[in-house]
Amino acid sequence: MGITSYWADDYVHKKRSVEQAVSNIHSGQRVFIGSYCGEPQALVSGLARSAHKLSDVEIIRLMSRETTLLMQIADKTNDQAINIRSIYLGSAKSEELGKNKRFYTPVNMAEVPRLFSSRRIPIDVAMIQVSPPDDFGWMSLGVSVDVTLSAALSADLVIAQVNSRMPMVLGQSFIHVNDVDFIVEMNEDLMTISSTPPPQKASKIGQHIVRLIEDGSTLQIGLDAASQATLQALSKKNDLGIHSQFLTDDMMHLYSMGVITNRKKGFNNGKMVAGCSVGTSELYEFLHINPAVEFQPFDYVNDLEIISRNNKMVSMNVAQTIDLFGQVSCDAQSYTLYAGVSGISDFVRGANRSKGGKSIIMVNSTASVLGDDGTYRKISCIVPQLTDTIVTIPREDIRYVVTEFGAVNLFGKSTQERAFALISIAHPEFRDELLSEAKRIGMIGQDRTLGESVYGIYPVKLEEVISINGEQVTFRPAKPVDDRRIQEHFYQLEKEDVVSRFFHEKTRFIRPDVEVMSQIDYKRNLTIIALVGEMGFDRVVGVGSYYLEPATNMAEVAFSVSTDFQNKGVGRIIIRKLAEAARDRGINGLFAVTSTGNKNMIKLFKSLPYKVQSEIDDDMLLSCRFVEPK
Repeated sequence: MGITSYWADDYVHKKRSVEQAVSNIHSGQRVFIGSYCGEPQALVSGLARSAHKLSDVEIIRLMSRETTLLMQIADKTNDQAINIRSIYLGSAKSEELGKNKRFYTPVNMAEVPRLFSSRRIPIDVAMIQVSPPDDFGWMSLGVSVDVTLSAALSADLVIAQVNSRMPMVLGQSFIHVNDVDFIVEMNEDLMTISSTPPPQKASKIGQHIVRLIEDGSTLQIGLDAASQATLQALSKKNDLGIHSQFLTDDMMHLYSMGVITNRKKGFNNGKMVAGCSVGTSELYEFLHINPAVEFQPFDYVNDLEIISRNNKMVSMNVAQTIDLFGQVSCDAQSYTLYAGVSGISDFVRGANRSKGGKSIIMVNSTASVLGDDGTYRKISCIVPQLTDTIVTIPREDIRYVVTEFGAVNLFGKSTQERAFALISIAHPEFRDELLSEAKRIGMIGQDRTLGESVYGIYPVKLEEVISINGEQVTFRPAKPVDDRRIQEHFYQLEKEDVVSRFFHEKTRFIRPDVEVMSQIDYKRNLTIIALVGEMGFDRVVGVGSYYLEPATNMAEVAFSVSTDFQNKGVGRIIIRKLAEAARDRGINGLFAVTSTGNKNMIKLFKSLPYKVQSEIDDDMLLSCRFVEPK
């Protein structure tokens, strides 16, 4: 009959000092180090101090904040004492990452746990950080379950740093005292990162994205400034859920506000599901034995099928560069904790498969790079074609793309449509150059232009979603990508509506005529359109434009509304928005030329809150000045 021992007695017998525990690491072994903010800092420092006694030790880790000197030791010893294998899948073009690119191992994050458990990459020693054991001997990996649990359960030898400051996080996050070989009790502050106000670019990107997120959506979001700004802008949403690699302070705040409830996820209802946490000590306190939080390994969190089971799954990730075909290159930066991008493709595809889901790529329109002369210059992050970097996400997986200049949906779009869409949200300084290069490589027809939109700044504040007879109608300024939909709107109008709009019968609405309405500068000329349906596949049901007459500083307006949306207030909303925009841009007033029999147009113009003057010649001239309210 075998002799069994009580786990608490084993716990005492397994206790070691840092030096004693680390002395069990030998030359030629492969050592896994716990990830992200769960890194066992005391053990890692001990390993660094003993590195001079070792040779050919391979360190396996996810990209992390390099708080110890392991990479410097690898550099000084030409990788002979310590060699580092960092799990990462990105271009590593930033200066901080680029100098260590030889260490990176491109592996899809969901596959990493299986690499360990299958022993394709055998782990000799796992150094992890855990909470103190509960009454049954279970210790939580706390803020870092990710791939750490699989590494620990697969390792030949496990050294656990027990830290009373590590929260006990619920879910599949536990390892038992019996599964650990050595225990080092060492309390120390966990790695933290404090939130800083996002830059203006990021805030503008966040404002565009918020309009794409519906109540009841389930979110995956990264660690970058644009993600932070997006989360901070979601305070007016309802019943959001979380299924993400990381939990952050902003998610905690939205949960505390009642914005995140996880009630409508459709899968893992009531739970914020993640693999690890990066944030402040307040966040770690929030996680401690919180039944609303469930941490799972990355082979679960990043599993495409699991992701797609969430209702309205929205993935939001930052790209470094995107080309006009829609190919995306992603990267981590030192200020995003070297978070890596190895899970982005899973979340993009999972969100695309989710019922009502969306995948969103965020990218700054420009970046600053240091030139050979020591000065910084601005470059476009939207480029004609990716040639010298890694393609992280192929073009066929890309759906929504957002910069500070707007949002577009590339799904189902031709190469030419994609190029026009992305140029429309590029920085104005680079739009002409991008258009010329797109023509050179045959992406865009030689006759195509951008018109006035080449310098236009899309006025997102004019966007508004209004419920009309139970249907959501989006009112927004027209974009260069809208020309085909505006054409379709005119082709579907009744004959009398065409005559009212154009003053004569018209059966062809050629592209140059329509481009005048969509390629606008949003100041002198503006078109407001009303749309129904999914963004990128929506239908134009109303078009209203004003065109400035510089001599009088008055703007002429013209309208059309689809038959099925007439007499529902669509025209009234459009003319109100045109008037507000014209007044804000210093225009004196509006005028319209119409037939005396066009009762709808006369009624519409007179709905404005200004005194309306009428003059009749062959046609009727209606006018109003903004300085003359009713």
